[in-house]
Amino acid sequence: MSIAAIREGLAANIATIPNLRVSAEIPDNPSPPIAVIALNNISYDLDFNRGMTLYNFTVTLIVGRVAERDAQRKLDAYAGNGERSIKTAVQSDRTLGGAAFDVRLSEMSTLGALNLGEQTYLAADFLIQVYAE
Repeated sequence: MSIAAIREGLAANIATIPNLRVSAEIPDNPSPPIAVIALNNISYDLDFNRGMTLYNFTVTLIVGRVAERDAQRKLDAYAGNGERSIKTAVQSDRTLGGAAFDVRLSEMSTLGALNLGEQTYLAADFLIQVYAE
């Protein structure tokens, strides 16, 4: 499968979260709340027949301006286990529409401020492992 197919599978899973925009590629001008998918690195040949590759992605969730009163509550909902859970959405179709063998969201990290232009946003990174050919 292609990296583009994996990205699209991740985007489709995350798009199941109500009122959250998703970008399978880094946008020029993101409009929060938005989840942006980026490829970090690739580990090849994880089995003897070269049939397994590990793709590590980061989903950067840009929630809203830091000055917004409810930005932290929004982030809490995305980090939790409810209907807005990034983890639940990412793992809702573990094959990413047939593009992968398995997908796993392992952690949320880098919680803090993100400067985009003249605005400062509250954001967090979610680390995802995708096992595919």
